[in-house]
Amino acid sequence: MKVRASRLLVFAVMLSIVNGIAIANDTTTPISAEHEAAVREILRQVPLIDGHNDAPWAIRSRVENQLAAFDFEDTTELEKPMHTDLMRLRQGGVGGQFWSVWVPPSLEGAEAVVAVLEQIDVVHRLVERYPDDLEIALTADDVVRIHAEGRIASLIGMEGGHSIDASLAVLRQLYAVGARYMTLTHWSNNRWADSATDSPKLGGLSNFGRAVVREMNRLGMLVDLSHVSTKVMHEVLDISRAPIVFSHSCAFAINPHPRNVPDDVLERLPENGGVVMLNFGTFFLDSAVTARNADRKAQKARLETLFPGDPNAVEERMNGWYEEHPVPAVPLAVAADHLDHFVEVAGIDHVGLGSDFDGISSLPVGLEDVSGYPPLLAELLTRGWSREDVAKVAGLNVLRAMRKAEKASSELQRNEKPVEVLFEKMDSSNSID
Repeated sequence: MKVRASRLLVFAVMLSIVNGIAIANDTTTPISAEHEAAVREILRQVPLIDGHNDAPWAIRSRVENQLAAFDFEDTTELEKPMHTDLMRLRQGGVGGQFWSVWVPPSLEGAEAVVAVLEQIDVVHRLVERYPDDLEIALTADDVVRIHAEGRIASLIGMEGGHSIDASLAVLRQLYAVGARYMTLTHWSNNRWADSATDSPKLGGLSNFGRAVVREMNRLGMLVDLSHVSTKVMHEVLDISRAPIVFSHSCAFAINPHPRNVPDDVLERLPENGGVVMLNFGTFFLDSAVTARNADRKAQKARLETLFPGDPNAVEERMNGWYEEHPVPAVPLAVAADHLDHFVEVAGIDHVGLGSDFDGISSLPVGLEDVSGYPPLLAELLTRGWSREDVAKVAGLNVLRAMRKAEKASSELQRNEKPVEVLFEKMDSSNSID
């Protein structure tokens, strides 16, 4: 086996260059040697757990899940480099990673089930291919042990409830092969839950959607509320018997994008015990980037009207538009602003990190890939966060939520049988028994 440098040494090297990164924000303070050392110590003791990374789909889209076709040790040599590889995960101090096994909402029924199984398979094969670096984790204790042994705990998170094809049996079997959270929707509604970015059809959850939440609680699978409508957020918080997560979301109060979490939801996290994990995508972090994206869509629609049936003309003019309208640069400090807001509203015990790396195209300066977590944590220290608070946001809060969900599952399974309702037979009542 190849001998690799200590992860702590890599952190030190990476952090030593942070002071040379120019960030266009007057509120960003140069990182001191004291804060560098503090981050290194925190990440030695606490696994940094990222709630959402789309590397599995990036592998599918680049090499059709053929792991022999590339080296995950360093993906910067690919024609289209990924945000993620083992080299930079070590540089970033990552101790636990929820790998997103996303499939597009355009895939439906059995096709979606097959695709999500293929994505879970690629996570397992990736772990088997790099056993010195990765190990599958199924519990909070697994994460702690794997991190202590110097590897990255690899967890699986399903993104989009359409992947279960409205079948609780499929949900149970996906849990059996390692899925430990499920994002209830993606960009579109599914048959039993409304999305934040689609026209509401159900007004929240359907009866079957409530059955899904109940069964996820019983299994010990975290309910992920990123992407869902505000009504679904509130309804799940009303009925969930275990902590929920937002695996990759930002604060609506800072940027009112429909994908972001409003304060009246954040205020409910302490009672539930859940965690909101920060998305690093500037499209969600910064209103100027959100506005630019809206302008881009409008411009493209205009050109498609002016040049019907001529995609080359549309593409040529859009390229000119891109040159005139570059994506605004967003400093790392804006990500820290969202974390500050989460803490102000939800409390320090309910905040985490969920980057969305390899699922987004625009990232803050200093957070361009998975090596960027230590500078973000050091920025929090410069703002007066304690080391204990930084440890909580790095991973302790997620571990606590996982343990509470595991405990709730153990208690529920002693008293309840698997939920056996069928989507097709759900009536208009509120009963799922």
